Amino acid sequence: MQALTVVPEQKNSLRLDTLPDPVPGEGELLVDGLAVGICGTDREIVEGLYGTPREGRERLVIGHESLGRVRQAPPASGLVPGDLVVGVVRRPDPVPCGACAHGWFDMCRNGRFTERGIKGLDGYAATSWTVEADYAVRLDPSLEHVGVLLEPATVVAKAWDQIERIGARSWFAPHSVLVTGAGPIGLLAALLGRQRGLEVHVLDRAESGVKPELVRRLGAEYHHADVEEVMTRVRPDLVIEATGAASVVFGAMAGMGPYGVLCLTGLSPAGRTLEVDAGYINRDLVLDNSVVVGTVNANLRHYAAAAAALAEADRGWLDALITRRVPLESWEEAFERHPDDVKTVVELRPAG
Repeated sequence: MQALTVVPEQKNSLRLDTLPDPVPGEGELLVDGLAVGICGTDREIVEGLYGTPREGRERLVIGHESLGRVRQAPPASGLVPGDLVVGVVRRPDPVPCGACAHGWFDMCRNGRFTERGIKGLDGYAATSWTVEADYAVRLDPSLEHVGVLLEPATVVAKAWDQIERIGARSWFAPHSVLVTGAGPIGLLAALLGRQRGLEVHVLDRAESGVKPELVRRLGAEYHHADVEEVMTRVRPDLVIEATGAASVVFGAMAGMGPYGVLCLTGLSPAGRTLEVDAGYINRDLVLDNSVVVGTVNANLRHYAAAAAALAEADRGWLDALITRRVPLESWEEAFERHPDDVKTVVELRPAG
């Protein structure tokens, strides 16, 4: 098989390798890779910022946004050859902590979890791979061209799950949501907001191009202004933050209204300072019963919710979200940055 591998924490070590074909263990599927999505995490691993190979290995197969077709399946797995599947990213820690022991491995408390293509386990950027049947999610066959979006969709499925659980502390009937950032996470968050019947607003820096068009096609409103101005004008009940920009995070936090929920999905770079009125923000959070919650990763229930959301979505809109499809032999191009990029995907099947 062919696979994209890196030496973790060694910059510019990414290469296309020929590796032995994988052999499925007990309870595992053998899967032909169809596509793998490229995201900021992959870019940071390639830049040498983090990543951990399997024990005893120097190189790590990258890729956690997977899509494949089952070639071989155990008899009692509920899956059969030909099924379209996505592999779950995270695995519970071996101890396990209480959260992992109860199936909430996305909320691991001791950090000993592993993650495909990121931490301790090879990823899915390979022409064939194996995965435990219990950690494979079957997709509707009609999603073959866009199913690689499932993993990022799980991130926002979890974000909405967190928001709804927090809202359930009392009467909860949100009308509007502001999504900050029109990358894949932000746009998929907007999609799930529209599927919930909410008035959806999306804020991003792009003044024109594919991002505003994708927002309009959802029936949502696109904004290109300071977050403080948009928060004042829209007064959203909910905010999903997907930029990681500290100024946007605190601008949204300061502008929240009574009983608001701000869910943070973007990671902010460390080492930068920002002057904020912490007392003002604290006072308003307390007096307005507002909540700020961070979320990362997803568990099996979120994968199921995301699969259902994609199955319900317009296929043309999902396809437009994937702005570049790069063949495996041209893999270097997938890590270039283009002005209109939303989601870049590496196609693992041979052309034709």
